[in-house]
Amino acid sequence: MNSRNHKFLLLLAVAFMAVFPLLAGRSDGPLTVVTQARAQSHVKNPHGDYKEDCSLCHRADGWKPAKISKKFDHEKFGVPLQGAHASVACTQCHTSLNFEMAPTACVDCHADVHNAELGSDCARCHGTRSFIDRNDQIRMHRLTRFPLAGAHQTLDCEMCHRLAAPGSLSYVNTAADCASCHMSDYNETTSPNHAAAGYSQDCTGCHNEQSWDRAGFDHNQTAFPLTGMHASTACENCHVGGVFTGLPTACVSCHQSDYDGTVNPQHAGAGLPTTCEDCHGTRSWSGGDFNHAVTGFAINGAHVGLPCSDCHLNNVFTGLSGTCVSCHQSDFNNTTDPGHVATGFSTDCLQCHTTARWTGATFNHATTAFPLLGAHLAVACNDCHAGGVYAGTPEACIACHQADYDGTTNPNHAAAGYPTTDCLQCHGMASWAGASFNHATTAFPLTGAHLSAACADCHINNTYAGTPTACVGCHQSEYNGTTNPNHAAAGFTTDCQPCHTTTRWDGATFNHAQWFPIYSGTHAGQWRTCDECHTSAASYAVFTCLSCHPHSDKAKTDGDHRGRNGYSYDSNACYDCHPDGRS
Repeated sequence: MNSRNHKFLLLLAVAFMAVFPLLAGRSDGPLTVVTQARAQSHVKNPHGDYKEDCSLCHRADGWKPAKISKKFDHEKFGVPLQGAHASVACTQCHTSLNFEMAPTACVDCHADVHNAELGSDCARCHGTRSFIDRNDQIRMHRLTRFPLAGAHQTLDCEMCHRLAAPGSLSYVNTAADCASCHMSDYNETTSPNHAAAGYSQDCTGCHNEQSWDRAGFDHNQTAFPLTGMHASTACENCHVGGVFTGLPTACVSCHQSDYDGTVNPQHAGAGLPTTCEDCHGTRSWSGGDFNHAVTGFAINGAHVGLPCSDCHLNNVFTGLSGTCVSCHQSDFNNTTDPGHVATGFSTDCLQCHTTARWTGATFNHATTAFPLLGAHLAVACNDCHAGGVYAGTPEACIACHQADYDGTTNPNHAAAGYPTTDCLQCHGMASWAGASFNHATTAFPLTGAHLSAACADCHINNTYAGTPTACVGCHQSEYNGTTNPNHAAAGFTTDCQPCHTTTRWDGATFNHAQWFPIYSGTHAGQWRTCDECHTSAASYAVFTCLSCHPHSDKAKTDGDHRGRNGYSYDSNACYDCHPDGRS
């Protein structure tokens, strides 16, 4: 019976005594019930100081057998039931009904095979799912100086941590070097013999943690990386007699017989160097490829397919000339179009020929003082180099174009005395016809209507030298024939440019401002025709101010100028004092 029921019975008894005090003395009354309840409440709990509700384990229809309810929370007492613990019978841990006596440390139930060497916290390596949980142990091992990897992960702990006598250490002092476990593998390996060859006992240089077999030594970490055929060559082919240290790395140390036996070209007889890598690769000895560019004579074009003996006669490889003519003298001598010998051509064949083939040479005329442009590009060499003469050929245009010069009649070059020194002033290299003279290079650039005028309009009778550049040289008739105003009668200057432009003769505009600013000040918009001021058509030097200004009253005008030095009632005098047209 639980404490809740006990309290209820006590309260019921007290209430009953208060209502029926006369019955309190009877032996079979409520007092007897209270006494019995008090006696039951002091029954000693066989489970120790356990205060949970009995119904979590016991049922009302029978005290035994006890059955733990799902509502019971074992974790509430500091020991959660997880993993394999959840299926263990209660009595395996609770050997006594006094639950306070139940042990909670792992070692209380699990014997410590580690002899307390690793501490008492089993949970560092073990889990509740299984006491031997390899994953947990591997994770724990990562915290040590020897993390488990490869085949080491599948080993039983005792393979490395051998049992020791009590008081001795099996885990803390375990060596982490390979040889401590694999010395027998090291000693028993014969291909190659590790011990005889003096191999390092640091096995990680060749072996990995997956397995001892299938070792792979990284030769690239040495001074002789393995490439090509070397990568598939057995170790003992180079490391004869199991010697692995102090071996030479020069090719000839292994390939002396290949060097001596090669006859095309003969290496020993020709005195070729024993630095085989100059011509040979590691893929195979045959098919050597010498980099001829390192000699200063790169092999390209038709030279690529030639046997070495075509140039290196009698196996002579040193001291040979690198000039073209050393091999191509006969080609040079026998070439007739043009004849190289007769014309004194340079023996530097590369000026015209390439290494692709001897025929089909193309001379780069741009390397001379006369680059070929325009129509010159299509001209045969003999057209300029007559008789096969190439040296000293004149570069002046007239040397080839005298006939063109003499035959040109529009304009007639010879009659006009055109210079023969520079045809390029008018002609281009595209063709002789269609010449275009750049008049801007003279003292008289062509603008306006002059651009469309025929040359003969100005250069009469083919006269080009000494042609006057003054306007009136061509426009005298226009000057004489102009009547509004009459240029000749008025004595206008023959420098037409102040009023006329090159666009056309008509529509001249005279800039009056340089003499009298008639367009500005008080005169702006006050005049209509030139003759309002210029009263004499015969001379525009004659003018009057009196026709427009109130000078008819001479007495008034004289009074306005009283005290003015040099005053006179005259238009020229007005201009002397009023040159800008202001009052």
